[in-house]
Amino acid sequence: MSRPAIPAATLILFREAAGGPPELLFVERSRMMRFAGGAIVFPGGRVDAADHALSETGGGPDDWEEAARIAAIRECVEEAGVAAGIEPAGAETVAAIRHALNHGSAMGEALAAADAVLRLDALVPYARWRPDFDHARSFDTRFYLAKLPADAPEAVVDATENVRTFWATAAEVLAMAARGEARLIFPTRCTLERLATHDGFDAAAAAARAFPVRTITPWIEQRDGADWITIPGDLGYPVTALPLAAAARQ
Repeated sequence: MSRPAIPAATLILFREAAGGPPELLFVERSRMMRFAGGAIVFPGGRVDAADHALSETGGGPDDWEEAARIAAIRECVEEAGVAAGIEPAGAETVAAIRHALNHGSAMGEALAAADAVLRLDALVPYARWRPDFDHARSFDTRFYLAKLPADAPEAVVDATENVRTFWATAAEVLAMAARGEARLIFPTRCTLERLATHDGFDAAAAAARAFPVRTITPWIEQRDGADWITIPGDLGYPVTALPLAAAARQ
């Protein structure tokens, strides 16, 4: 029976590069963090009570999907100081929202103080991962795609949970991991393999709409006497299995 999972959300932010594949925003987690310490990940984190409260302000019932989108936007502001799904998204507005969040304000309060509004339709649902292994905490994470706004400020690391932020292509980060220069958790690695097949945000969004966002819970199976970590083969991922020993090294 599956353990309870912590609801979470993450944002895959695209920056189009002239004449080449898009760059994505990454953060490197502090090695002191209990979950994915030292790993290269996309900005993201837990869906909290204030995210749910903000999702209810339109008068409707609490909406898990809406709350997750809010969390993905909020976490990107907190961790990297950039925003998608917020208008305006310029440096002064985002800095004010980030400052308010860092000093205990809820997202709704921070938006109101900065005279900003959410545009949740700027986020495209891409995937949902819910690993369930005994050795790790279990998160139920929704992944979203978004474009970097034209007036967005430079990304600046939060220097608490993360130690750096950077832009790179999916292929570049996979190459870093292959050289032993980056640690990737399995959902991030599989997502990067899939993202590397897209030549821009529009292609990634089209691919997202072509496959259902079905919850992925990897499993272990035996192949030729070795353990392999495996996912379904019908959700658009070019790599659906990896030797468990190799996955653990990354």
